[in-house]
Amino acid sequence: MTTTTFTSRAEARLAVARHVADAVLFEGYVLYPYRASAAKNRLRWQFGVLVPPSWTAAAAEHDVQHTELLMEPRRGATLAVEVRFLHAQRRTVQRALPDGGFETVRELPLDDRVLVPWDEGREERVRLSVDVDELTKTAVVVPFARPAAEETEPVTDATGAVVGRLVRRREEIGGVLRLSASPLDGPYATQRLRVVVENTSDWLPEEGAGRDAALPRSLVATHTLLYLDSGQFLSLTDPPQWAKGAVAACRNLHTWPVPAGEPGSRDLVLSSPIILEDHPAIAPESLGVLYDATEIDEILALRTAALTDEEKREARGTDDRAAAVIDLTDSMPAQMLERLHGAVRSLREVTTSGASALRSPVPDVPGFGAGAGASGVFREDGFVRQDTPWWDPGADASVDPARDHVLVDGRKVRAGSRVVLRPRLRHSDAQDLFVAGRRALVEAVLHDVDGGVHIAVTLEDDPGADIRREQGRYLYFQPDEVDVVDREETP
Repeated sequence: MTTTTFTSRAEARLAVARHVADAVLFEGYVLYPYRASAAKNRLRWQFGVLVPPSWTAAAAEHDVQHTELLMEPRRGATLAVEVRFLHAQRRTVQRALPDGGFETVRELPLDDRVLVPWDEGREERVRLSVDVDELTKTAVVVPFARPAAEETEPVTDATGAVVGRLVRRREEIGGVLRLSASPLDGPYATQRLRVVVENTSDWLPEEGAGRDAALPRSLVATHTLLYLDSGQFLSLTDPPQWAKGAVAACRNLHTWPVPAGEPGSRDLVLSSPIILEDHPAIAPESLGVLYDATEIDEILALRTAALTDEEKREARGTDDRAAAVIDLTDSMPAQMLERLHGAVRSLREVTTSGASALRSPVPDVPGFGAGAGASGVFREDGFVRQDTPWWDPGADASVDPARDHVLVDGRKVRAGSRVVLRPRLRHSDAQDLFVAGRRALVEAVLHDVDGGVHIAVTLEDDPGADIRREQGRYLYFQPDEVDVVDREETP
């Protein structure tokens, strides 16, 4: 049985996968600085573009995605399939004329934005639910099409008067989704699933037509979500030993399937044109979609906040999604920005797995207590409080970067001391050339878990020192790379 409706369970599970799939769908949709005039926003749609068959000979792009992977369905299992892509629509800007007509213009300035021509992405989905037992007997072929269309949207000024309009035009696109499954030889109830998505447009380009002419007839950022309601998929990256030969024989063209959802789950798959690791996830610190999924949110947020008012007006007029990015960064509180400033993922498992053990009484072992190597804050009742992970300075009551000191030439150096930087011994950073001999204020003395000491400083003549101090962005040197300022009385 084949339907286009999903169960509530399938809808809920696919929603989990879409959280990451959205990053695939909109990767590179509109790049910082989010303006149509930016050179890098003039060559768009870089991932998962399935062009019309007539165009593949003219460019190094493809008209098909082919996914193969292994699944172990239980009897009576149902497979939910959702293909997602963007349909590019061309937006032109028109100005209202006194006689009631409109004329196409290159830009239409408004109080809060400047509207400019732009290619928008309209999300499309092809959905299918199929009985796996039936799929092994008969392949499923589902043609789909989206018709050409034109829509207009009035543009009004602050008083509500119509000053222009946006005209959006979409070209007809067509494709086909093919599904098939075949059991593997051997004792395991394993099947090879094939999912093929093709662009079947019959569009023929005119002589000299460029990529811009093909894109409105293309499936853009194409990817596939799969959900098995009873059974599991096998990872192609880390399959069981017995399945490695069958996995090696899987044929994946212009896409790569990975388990999606929570680590350890095997009922979801995202087949993506961008190669991802198993169980990809959006960083919990990310506050919104910035359309540069491979970039660092903190850098994008800081750069976006630094745009001029005029640049922000153009970004808001470029696209509604770009306008949302501008609004997000303009309204981001300082504590939210601080959350973007790094996270140590590799230590999470160690911290979590050791938490229960650290709540047991502290053994009476010499040297086990406050100091390097302690994994928590020790209380008088002999128990460890695991409020912070062991690698956080706050986990060790004997560590206080704001008060700790280190001896340099027999003199104490701590927060508030003034030093001269002498990074002459190691030359490990090109920046050493610019800071050698300059005076600096010590902000903290830090001890790492290996027993090393690091002096955090800001340059005295740095006009941005207050900003660095507020954000915790310091320069770091070791004790033999600083001299205490003469006649300076350290605290």
